[in-house]
Amino acid sequence: MPEVKGTILDVVNRRFYNGAVVIENGKIKTIRETDDVPRQFILPGFVDAHVHIESSMLVPSEFARLAVRHGTVATVSDPHEIANVCGKEGVEFMIKNGNKVPLKFYFGAPSCVPATSFETSGAKLTVRDVEELLDLDEILYLSEMMNWPGVLNREKEVMAKIKAAHSRGKPVDGHAPGLKGEKAARYASAGITTDHECYTKEEAVDKLKNGMKIVIREGSAAKNYNALISLLGEYPDKIMFCTDDKHPDDLVKNHMNELASRTFTRGLELFDTLNAFCAAPVKHYGLDVGLLQTGDPADLIVVDDPETMFVLETWIDGQCVFENNQVLIPRVPVKRINNFSAYKTEPGDFKVVAGRKDHPVIVARDGELVTDKERVRLPESSGVVLSDPERDILKVAVVNRYKKAKPATGFIKNFGITEGAIASSVAHDSHNVIVVGSSDQYMSDVVNLVMEHEGGIAAVRPGEKEILPLPVGGIMSDRPGREVAAEYEKLSFMAKNMGSKLHAPFMLISFMALLVIPSLKMSDKGMFDGETFQFVD
Repeated sequence: MPEVKGTILDVVNRRFYNGAVVIENGKIKTIRETDDVPRQFILPGFVDAHVHIESSMLVPSEFARLAVRHGTVATVSDPHEIANVCGKEGVEFMIKNGNKVPLKFYFGAPSCVPATSFETSGAKLTVRDVEELLDLDEILYLSEMMNWPGVLNREKEVMAKIKAAHSRGKPVDGHAPGLKGEKAARYASAGITTDHECYTKEEAVDKLKNGMKIVIREGSAAKNYNALISLLGEYPDKIMFCTDDKHPDDLVKNHMNELASRTFTRGLELFDTLNAFCAAPVKHYGLDVGLLQTGDPADLIVVDDPETMFVLETWIDGQCVFENNQVLIPRVPVKRINNFSAYKTEPGDFKVVAGRKDHPVIVARDGELVTDKERVRLPESSGVVLSDPERDILKVAVVNRYKKAKPATGFIKNFGITEGAIASSVAHDSHNVIVVGSSDQYMSDVVNLVMEHEGGIAAVRPGEKEILPLPVGGIMSDRPGREVAAEYEKLSFMAKNMGSKLHAPFMLISFMALLVIPSLKMSDKGMFDGETFQFVD
C-alpha cells in the first residue's frame, strides 16, 4: 500500500501534525501520526472553481498534463466556448476527452448559448437541451448565467433553465459584472449562488450580503485579485478562487498553487486560504474530491512549503500523477470536432465610410475584460475613415466564421500595433474571427491565414506571418501543451515587437467580442454597448 509522509495540513479540522497517509484502492485507508517524516507538507489538491478549459487552447486531456504539475486535482469547468461553436456535441466531446485522464473535470450545462442574440454563433442550446445535459451524471451545475437582464426581467426561457437546475438539486453559477443594490438582490433571489465577475469590493460585498459566494478571479486577462483579496479575511467561508481563462504560456508556469502561495504570504490565515482553494468548491458543488480525511478519495498534493506551494507530488484517486518533475499521465488520441466555413476576405471589406462627425471607440484596459468608451474625430481620405496611429486608435473587426458575410469594423484604442495585424478565432463568446491591425491589407492577410487553417491565432507584419492552428472547434489545439505554449509565446512576442504594450495581447483581443461585459465591444453584426445592451448607432 502506498504511503505518503510529511506534515499534514488538515483543512477540515484546522490543524497540522506529522503523519503518514496510507492509500488503498484509491482511498485514504488511514492517517497515522508519526514524527518520522521528511520536511514536506501534505494537503488536499487544489480546485479551480471556475475555468473554461478551451481558453487554454488545449483539450482537457492536455490541460490536465500541465495542471497536475501545479497541484490541481479538479476543475469546475464551463464548456460554454465549445458549446457556442458545436452545441451539445461539443460538451460531450469535452466530457469524453476529460474522462480519459485522472484529473477530475466537473462540467456544467452552458446556460447562454448563444450568449446574446446580437452575434452569430455556431449553435443554440434550448431549454430542452439544457435539461438533457443536466440529466447527465457528469454535469453538476448550470454554468454562469450571463444573461443578467433576462434574470432581472424574469424572462421565461432564462427562468426555465434555472428551474431545471434547481429541480435536479444542482447549483446555478452567476455572471453579473457591475450589478449592485436592488439589481444584485433581484439577481441573487433567482437562486443564483456564485459570481466570479466582481471587479470592485463594493460590488462583491453587495452580492455577499444577498447570499452569494464570491469567486475571486485571477486569470491571464482578467485580474481581480488585488481588488477583492481582503474579502477572504472578512468572509472566509464564502470565498473561492478561479482562473476563468488561463492561456497556455501561463499554465506552463503555474496554476492555483501560485495564487494560494500569494494569498498565504500576504498574511492571510493558512486554513482560511486552504479552505478557499481546496475545500470550499468541493462542498459547494458536491464534488467527489477528497479533503485528506480517512475514507476520502486519495486526492492530495505534497509541497515543499506553504509559503511557496512548490509542488513535489500530485495524487488523484490514489494514483501518483506527478513526481520528480515528471507528469505520469500519457497523451491520449484526440478526435477533432469543428464548425468553420472558411472564405477569403479582401482589404476593401474593412473600410469604414465617412459620414459622421465623430466615432465610437473601444478603449481597452490591460488585464481587464471591461472596456471604456470614447467618441473621437478621426481623419478621412476620399470618403473613407482612417485609423489614427498617433493616438493609438486602430481598426478592429469581427468576421463571421459560420457563413460568408461583410465584416463589422470599428475602432479600438490601446493595442499599440504600429505595422501589422493580429487575429484570433478565439473570440468570446461566439468565436468568430476578431482582428486588430494598422491597415486594411494587414487585417485581410491575417484573417485569411486564420480562415485557411479553419481556426487559430495569427500575426502578420512586413516579411513575416505566423499562426498557431486551432483545429479543434477553431479554439483548441490537439498538440502537446508545452508545444502550444511555446507557439503562443512566440506569437505574443511577435505582437509586442509590432508595438503592443499589452501583457497578453491575444487574450485581451479575444474578450473584445464579449458583449456581456461592459462597455463597448465588437460583434460580427456591429459595435455593441454592454451597458445599454444595444448596438451603437
